[in-house]
Amino acid sequence: MLTLSENIDAQVAAAHHKIHGTRRPVNYLVAAMLAGMYIGLADIFMICAGGPFRLAGSPAASLVEGGVFGIGLILTVFAGGELATSAMMILPVALLEKKTRWGAVGRTMSLMLIGNLLGAIILSVMVFGSGIMDSQAVPGEALAALITAKAHKTTWGLFFRGILCNIFVCLAMWCVTRTRSDVAKMVVMAWCMAAFVGSGMEHVVANMTTFSLGIVHGVDGATWAEAGRNLGMVLLGNMVGGGIFVGCAQWFATQMELAD
Repeated sequence: MLTLSENIDAQVAAAHHKIHGTRRPVNYLVAAMLAGMYIGLADIFMICAGGPFRLAGSPAASLVEGGVFGIGLILTVFAGGELATSAMMILPVALLEKKTRWGAVGRTMSLMLIGNLLGAIILSVMVFGSGIMDSQAVPGEALAALITAKAHKTTWGLFFRGILCNIFVCLAMWCVTRTRSDVAKMVVMAWCMAAFVGSGMEHVVANMTTFSLGIVHGVDGATWAEAGRNLGMVLLGNMVGGGIFVGCAQWFATQMELAD
């Protein structure tokens, strides 16, 4: 297992890899689209698997939804893709280490977010064509219920749920780089994803798929205005959670370790 200081170096190396990749923006955009689709596939799996439990009012609904969602981050790490939420921890660490600049970070994050959103939209169009989430089908009913629930969350509630969510996501990625065991990586990712989904927290990239699905299927409440409110506040929350509560906090803890 890497030490804290070694893991900081690993995060800086990951940041350099991401920033360097933007020199080929089209290729980088495709990598970000793949990550958006991987998280979107997990979102679809969650709706289809957990939806029947949710509609039936089962107390097991959150556990089932959280239990299946981890496939999204596992696919992103092992298949390869550029996910904005984990970068919200990685890039600030490189800034704190004075190994990159704000302009490069802004360009990299913008490309990732655009790519993640495009991937979510393309996936949602394919799902619409498949008929998996038609309004008469159980997954379609579950999608409508999910959209309704998200639309009823307060704006500040979305922000704080976004903070809490990305603490889990970025802690998963922090732990992934500390261990060399693929099994350990999958376990920690699955458990962290289960924790944030099962607790009702909000992930901006997952919500890109949720609202894209809602819009293309014409679900009540899935409006452009509501999508903008949700994605905007959850994005801000995710940035605070990953950047401050994981990236900056772990960097600060490492400085104390180095001082000793």
